[in-house]
Amino acid sequence: MKRKNILFSILRMAGMALRPISHGLSCPARRRVVLQESPLAGFQYHRAASIWPFLSVGEHLHLKREPSNPHDRYAVAVWFKNEHLGYIPRRENRTLARLLDQGERLETTIVRLLEEENPWRKIRFRVEWLHSG
Repeated sequence: MKRKNILFSILRMAGMALRPISHGLSCPARRRVVLQESPLAGFQYHRAASIWPFLSVGEHLHLKREPSNPHDRYAVAVWFKNEHLGYIPRRENRTLARLLDQGERLETTIVRLLEEENPWRKIRFRVEWLHSG
C-alpha cells in the first residue's frame, strides 16, 4: 500500500475529517488538509501565561514529538518560537504523533485567543497537514 494511502487510512480510523484547503499555493501538487482544531493542554503548567502578550491569532506554532515522555508516549508539545506553551490534548494526539514520526510536515496556527479563567479555553489552534499528491 502506498504511503499516502496508509496515512489517509490512519486519519480515517482516527475519525478525522479531511478537508482540503486552497490557499493559492503556487505548486498545484501541494495540498493542505485540516486535521484538527484543538485547545492547548497544560497552559497553566508551561510558559504560555508569561508570553500571552506576544501571542496573536494567525501566529504559527511548532509541534515537537516527545516519544520518551513518561506520562504519554504519543505526547506532542506545542511551542511558540523557543517557548514551550503546552501540549496537544492526550485524547487528540495519537494520529498527529504518528504523522510526525513518519516525517510528515504539519503546520499549526493559532485560531483563537480568549481572556478566560479556564486554561483549556485560552488558546485554540488548527493543525494542517501539508502533503503532495
